[in-house]
Amino acid sequence: MAKRLKIKKRYLISFALIGLLLAAAFTVYLDVTVRARFEGKRFALPARVYARSLELYPGLRLSPAEMKTELDVLDYRETPLPREPGSYQWRNDTLELMVRPFVFADGPQAAVSLRVEFDGHRVARVLDAAGKPLPLARLDPPLIGGIYPGKNEDRVLVKLADVPRHVVDALIAVEDRRFYSHYGIDPRGIARAFLATASGDSVQGGSTLTQQLVKNFFLTAERTLQRKLTEMVMAILLEHHYSKEEILETYLNEVYLGQDGNRAIHGFGLAAPFFFNKPLTHLEIPEAAVLVGMLKGPTYYNPRSQPARALERRNLVLGKMAEEGFISDQRLQSAKAAPLAVVSRPPRGTSPHPAFLTLVYRQLERDYRDQDLRSEGLRIFTTLNPGVQRAAESALSQRLARLEKGRGMKPGTLEGALIVTSAQNAEVQAVVGGSDPAFKGFNRALDAQRPIGSLIKPVVFLTALQQPQSYTLATLVDDTPLLLQQAGTVDWAPQNFDKQFHGTVSLRAALMHSYNVPTVRVGLALGVPQVMANLRRLGMRRELPEFASSLLGTNALSPLEVTQIYQTMAGGGFHTPLRAIHAVLTAEGEPLQRYPLTVEQEIDPAPLFLLTTALQDVVREGTAVGLGSYLSSTLAVAGKTGTTDDFRDSWFAGFTGDRLAVVWVGRDDNESTGLTGASGAMTVWGEMMAGLNPEPLILSEPADIERVWIDPVSGLLGGTECQGAVELPFISGSAPTESAPCRPGAIKRSIKGFFQRIFGR
Repeated sequence: MAKRLKIKKRYLISFALIGLLLAAAFTVYLDVTVRARFEGKRFALPARVYARSLELYPGLRLSPAEMKTELDVLDYRETPLPREPGSYQWRNDTLELMVRPFVFADGPQAAVSLRVEFDGHRVARVLDAAGKPLPLARLDPPLIGGIYPGKNEDRVLVKLADVPRHVVDALIAVEDRRFYSHYGIDPRGIARAFLATASGDSVQGGSTLTQQLVKNFFLTAERTLQRKLTEMVMAILLEHHYSKEEILETYLNEVYLGQDGNRAIHGFGLAAPFFFNKPLTHLEIPEAAVLVGMLKGPTYYNPRSQPARALERRNLVLGKMAEEGFISDQRLQSAKAAPLAVVSRPPRGTSPHPAFLTLVYRQLERDYRDQDLRSEGLRIFTTLNPGVQRAAESALSQRLARLEKGRGMKPGTLEGALIVTSAQNAEVQAVVGGSDPAFKGFNRALDAQRPIGSLIKPVVFLTALQQPQSYTLATLVDDTPLLLQQAGTVDWAPQNFDKQFHGTVSLRAALMHSYNVPTVRVGLALGVPQVMANLRRLGMRRELPEFASSLLGTNALSPLEVTQIYQTMAGGGFHTPLRAIHAVLTAEGEPLQRYPLTVEQEIDPAPLFLLTTALQDVVREGTAVGLGSYLSSTLAVAGKTGTTDDFRDSWFAGFTGDRLAVVWVGRDDNESTGLTGASGAMTVWGEMMAGLNPEPLILSEPADIERVWIDPVSGLLGGTECQGAVELPFISGSAPTESAPCRPGAIKRSIKGFFQRIFGR
């Protein structure tokens, strides 16, 4: 018997030793886990994406109403005395504001007080707080989105030293009164938890702040005894290796406090602006109590959706703070009387402009790993202009809805895409990827490749005008039936849109009225490869098929590709790659990479000048003459309509003195829309531009250009007194030398024309 007991004792000792060894090994494993995570990069920080910063200077075209919109986008507050950053006040046509501090790509800018005086639709003066005129001032840029880690967690890291004392007091009072005295676990809480388990309930209560951090940081929310024991061991290890301040700071940055769509709001540093539109450093006692109260249930106590619950919970937190002596009874009563003060609209986090953000992300992918974009907290400064983006979204959505209604279509039948750039520097100011601008799915602006129809014709005629010895705007071309027969292909007989032939027409008239047959004749005479080579010089980076039908735009391009091609035209023949990014900074504000402007001349100025004047004539009296219903003729817009077979695709590309925009309208199922370029895409373009107060297009005339009056019927010199004669530009030495008599029955030009010739066009 004694021998048997001795054997059992040995087994028990052995099992106990094995248990201790396993426990020790597990503890060592947990210790390594805790230190590895805590001593490394604790948080994956999303990249933050900003729109362009509004720069204010004397002479800027900006109305008070537009300025008000800019302030609304930035969530600035109107106050009687703008002494806080992000506040402003209007006094008639004078704006007084205090600009928020911000770290720009070229360095930090402190909060500054400004006075901006307006004169009509322009900024008259910009002055500092002392009344000294400033040549330039800039506002902090609007946040337009982020590139988030895999779990879509978003946070703004804060240092404990920057956290207001009452935030910490509220946290300690409610969540862990003995935080500064325990060693990671609270024995009373442990006893309460074991009693709950013994009674048959799940493990609950008793968690210290350290344990809560361990659960959020290392473990799952599973409520089991094993998970609780692991949590307790890790909490002790955490307290052993790190100070209370380090643990508290990490907790404040880690804790989950709400949801913004699919974006998770973590940490007090982000929750403060998300709920109160102010930085954590400016949080008042009642506001701090709201956030601390939400820790028990961020959804249940959400102050936006459940204000009554949030108010009751806030007041409970305030009461706990008073019990612990953190606030006086007087402060308690005043805090309880305060409103929730939660802003109704949270600052933007997930982008309201997903199509533009997609373009930004694709340009970033060339230089950065996806993991770095989603975890290093990069700060990305883009070219998006909020006012232009808003106008583009509104014009496309509303116009498509009216087109559908006017044609008895089911809502959602028509789709579209729109891209706007700066005509001078190719900065992308707006991108709309569909009829629903907030939709994050298929981005038609970047990815929808559709036949471009007559948008190719300017490339054909530019190729011709580059040979001034053979082609000018006055050169006559046959518009008679054409049958193209080539071995191995079906015979092709192109037709004009109106199903008519017009005999002989000038190059200018063929482009103005978008005649197909003369375009094909010119393109075949030049050679399709020559035209396609010009397309590449203008910015097309993919290799495209080179068929005769390519001369009428059967090749499919995306709106982004079309924009790049027309950007070179708007830029006077200088190819400038479209760019959506200005600069990238690290999370600490250090410059990481800039995206400078690159310019390379690809097209000689003279032939492009001839083409652009012809594109202006397209708008004055050609297929885009209807644009006059939206914009003044004094703007001298240059543009081109495009329509594909069976009215499947409606295009318009055009530019003013300051902006270029390309619009596509069609159907995702590729069925007919019944719309031409003029009745569809051009109306979207016109509505948008009408709201943007565009600059007129004033062309710089090259030195080797001369102007001559031409009889458009014969293509010869025409007298200024002859009806129908037009003044056309020519590359020096290419103008006709023969004169044509006034045609029979011609009358002299009008008095209006006489004065135009005297005082200028």
